[in-house]
Amino acid sequence: MIVIDAAATRQALPFAALVDALRRQFDAGAEVPPRHVHELAVPGGGTVTSLIMPAWLPGRYYGVKVVNIAPGNAARGLPGLHASVLLHDAATGVPLALIDGDEITARRTAAASALAASYLARDDAARLLVVGAGRVARWLPAAYRAVRPIGPVRVWARDAAKAEALAAQWRAEGMDAAAAPALEAALAEADIVSCATLATAPLVPGRWLRPGTHLDLIGSFTPAMREADDDCFAGARLFVDTDEALRKSGELLGPMARGVFAPADVQGTLADLVGGVAAGRRTADERTVFKSVGTALEDLAAAVLAYESVTRV
Repeated sequence: MIVIDAAATRQALPFAALVDALRRQFDAGAEVPPRHVHELAVPGGGTVTSLIMPAWLPGRYYGVKVVNIAPGNAARGLPGLHASVLLHDAATGVPLALIDGDEITARRTAAASALAASYLARDDAARLLVVGAGRVARWLPAAYRAVRPIGPVRVWARDAAKAEALAAQWRAEGMDAAAAPALEAALAEADIVSCATLATAPLVPGRWLRPGTHLDLIGSFTPAMREADDDCFAGARLFVDTDEALRKSGELLGPMARGVFAPADVQGTLADLVGGVAAGRRTADERTVFKSVGTALEDLAAAVLAYESVTRV
């Protein structure tokens, strides 16, 4: 078994190759059982939530991602989330690689958004607004550049200092990047809006989005979380990464409960888009929305690409 650390994982997963790997895997499919969720009591108070996410390609690869969420880590000066991916030979059960799960998660999440945008964003979409300044937000411009001619990048976050720091990182990499002082003005100018936050109340009002905008919603992965208001869905064509999003995300559960849209109004999943079952963007003026909650299929595709890239060298 080899160990692929964070730096090696990042190097092994360039976004053009990762988006293509996800496209192929969504088209081919994989065995993805429901994730396990466990609560680990911490002596003295608090809990660690552990998610166990398996997926496999029969006779080829079997991957398991473990994600540990420890809210108490903030007081310890540690990140609140840590993850690892263990990749096995699915025919023999032999462990092949232990891979940095934080890098896998951030990069495959950004790549899945870019994959969706390759079908849903206008071909000439060039102005990207990133809402949020965390680990996933960091990689969104690079991911989108693999599928669209992204030029100016703007970032807005509730913590303006974090937004400016992230914009400075992007400028150091040669991007036309800046922190957006006002969210309303930034939304009105964007061709693609990609939200990667932990918000529990809507940040993006639909009335601020112009015709033709593609809205990418990453952050709401529990029923209590939301990034977009109900107006974002009115008159827009809605897609999800998997049907699990309809059972898991407050972004969708709330509007469905209020009758804003019904499950049948969802136009399709990523697998539907990749397989040609669902039509992507049809006109330049229509608004599109993509809601993701993540799937172990993406982790497996990224882990296989990382492993094969490292062992092929």
